[in-house]
Amino acid sequence: MKLSALPRPQKWVILGIPVLFLIGSFLHFLYGLTGKIAAVGIFSPVNESIWEHSKMVLWPVILWWLLYYYFRKNTDAIDQNRWFTASLSSLLVTLISMPLIYYFYTEAFGVELLWVDILILLLAVSFGQLLGLHVYQHAKGISSAAVLVLLACVIVLFAWFTFAPPHIPLFQDGVTGGYGINAI
Repeated sequence: MKLSALPRPQKWVILGIPVLFLIGSFLHFLYGLTGKIAAVGIFSPVNESIWEHSKMVLWPVILWWLLYYYFRKNTDAIDQNRWFTASLSSLLVTLISMPLIYYFYTEAFGVELLWVDILILLLAVSFGQLLGLHVYQHAKGISSAAVLVLLACVIVLFAWFTFAPPHIPLFQDGVTGGYGINAI
């Protein structure tokens, strides 16, 4: 199916792939560019851990779906429950696929390459957006209120773990060996 044949909400989801990739790439550097302001650390990776790198997709994906709904819900007749279910599906698949692909390639092949790490971001965003599109097109959806509560919980969890992460490998900075915002 051609992109031009899709209704506007579905086009938005597909167009999100390159935009979310670019925004996520920028977020990788935002904390350092702002002089390591703690509040920025809630939105941007504060160290080189896999968990912190998940922030590169957390905020962009959530905002991408929420902003479109907010501005276009009436114009494009978006089904609220399906839209928010799709957004949650997109976010969870993106967040889960990033570390899975990363750990697979680093552990299976014993290498870590920057270009592969960048490709992982693109793949994770693509998987998430495409599954979100599929869910929006074919699922009945769950309560949008329940989805918003789950999204809020994910946001709180990410903010909390920025300052008080568990001391397990997922949260460990691969460069310094530290954890969270104080991983120096």
